[in-house]
Amino acid sequence: MSDTQTTQTDVEGDLEATDRFESVRERFDRIDREITRQMNRLGIPALRVALGIVFVWFGGLKVVGGSPAAELVAATVYVVPAEMFVPILGVWEVLIGLCLLYRPLIRVGILLLFLQMPGTFLPIVLLPDVVFTTFPFGLTVEGQYIVKNLVIIGAALVVGGTVREDADE
Repeated sequence: MSDTQTTQTDVEGDLEATDRFESVRERFDRIDREITRQMNRLGIPALRVALGIVFVWFGGLKVVGGSPAAELVAATVYVVPAEMFVPILGVWEVLIGLCLLYRPLIRVGILLLFLQMPGTFLPIVLLPDVVFTTFPFGLTVEGQYIVKNLVIIGAALVVGGTVREDADE
């Protein structure tokens, strides 16, 4: 075989490999687009339902006296007796959750959530010894429970940002 024939065979082989690579890449791109489309379609409703379930669940535990956070709430609130405040907070949280689960009431749920959220951060100021193992970075389990509310706030912003889209449809 001459050098010219070898070079032409190499070039043809390279072109076939490139075509196969492009074909696989196009197939991957189509699959990726479809997965992304489905995630876009399902993501916000799943986020809204997840938020609703978390609020109904955590609030319900406060109402029935089974919340592990009740002691922390009681230690934070001085104005109202804990045995009255914790169940009221639980009902408030259940209302938030139910509003998020029932689409026409999303705005009400978001409003209730944002009125409630500042209180969830009070232990950071009022009970730093309960929140931190080492100030300001080492968090106790209670501290982690409080800081995770940042994710809830972000999720609520995303869900709340869709309210106009729902109304416009």
